[in-house]
Amino acid sequence: MSALFKQHLIDPELCIRCHTCEDACTIGAITHDDVNVVVDAQKCNGCLDCIAPCPTGSIDNWRVVDQAYTLEEQLGWMELPEQQVFSAVEEQESSISEEEAGDEAIAALLAEAHSGAGGRVRAPESAAKPMVNLYSRKKPAKAVVQGNYRLTAEGEDTDIRHIILDLGGTYFPRLEGQSVGIIPPGVDADGQPHVPRLYSLSSPRDGERPGVNNLSLTVKREEQGLCSNYLCDLQRGEEVQVVGPFGSTFLMPEDPQARLVMICTGTGSAPFRAFTMHRQRTQPQAQDSMLLFFGARSPDSLPYFGPLKKVPDSFLHKHFAFSRMSDQPKAYVQDKLRESADLVANAMSDPHTYLYVCGLKVMEVGVEQALDDIARQHHLEWDTVRARMREEGRYHVETY
Repeated sequence: MSALFKQHLIDPELCIRCHTCEDACTIGAITHDDVNVVVDAQKCNGCLDCIAPCPTGSIDNWRVVDQAYTLEEQLGWMELPEQQVFSAVEEQESSISEEEAGDEAIAALLAEAHSGAGGRVRAPESAAKPMVNLYSRKKPAKAVVQGNYRLTAEGEDTDIRHIILDLGGTYFPRLEGQSVGIIPPGVDADGQPHVPRLYSLSSPRDGERPGVNNLSLTVKREEQGLCSNYLCDLQRGEEVQVVGPFGSTFLMPEDPQARLVMICTGTGSAPFRAFTMHRQRTQPQAQDSMLLFFGARSPDSLPYFGPLKKVPDSFLHKHFAFSRMSDQPKAYVQDKLRESADLVANAMSDPHTYLYVCGLKVMEVGVEQALDDIARQHHLEWDTVRARMREEGRYHVETY
């Protein structure tokens, strides 16, 4: 066990190449090439100064190894390697303590690697292979604003926009469920260019209209949000710098038998709009294959409420939860899940079901509790079901 150690690595799928980690590292342990940003195990002292500045969390990744991954190996990665399982750990599992493993973090990683519970998030097996990190902050793609439309009612405090960016002749392959980074203009307090902000794509891979090279974003204006205000104020014809695309796991299956259960709040609806539009184009005759639970304060503050109502229920079963209706009790997505317990439990038991959660992080606890309650009511173990779904690339959570 003394030969094992924890190596600090950067997830190339999440990294947006903003180099804030490299700037924060005072000992030169972080370097990069035209593709990846990596950590030199021979120099890294584990000080963690690079963790806080990272806008995506890509820097906060670790693997227990018996031999360090080299810089050359890391520079060639498109995704992080799986955690290795060491035979010595398997043979001596009962006698390994946290002290023998080195520290709690290593012990936890070893336990997870051995047990297989949870594990690394996987893309659906039938999902199309995504392209990632084609454009960086140093070499961004250029897009022109094709449209900027307010989705929420004018009287609503919440200002959510549907923004369409025309890519012209730029090669920018993307898939539903991926994100792009937008670079706000200007510089920060240190005189450095702003780091990109990430936004989920709300349009399918072939554009707002089939065969059109554009993409759309769903953006909520935040009072102090540098990039959200920049995007929400954009006018038609203005140019925007785009990096990415990013993400290779929160993808939809291509399997025509797949059932999609989608749970979201607010702008978390963006990838599910893309999912729905893609399936409408590729499988227009599909029946009972998509289930949506969507939460907002009211219909006027729910993005895409009007267009969603026009999608036939036979194609997309819709359950809206409104928490600020004067004539109705407060309802949240977890309440709607419980109201549809039989339908949700049936989906849990179906090996063709893929479950996606997207939206504010505060929704996670309520959704998880509801799914656990529903599973128990139907004589299922949610922890077991979730672990199996995750291992098979059928369970995905993206919250912020």
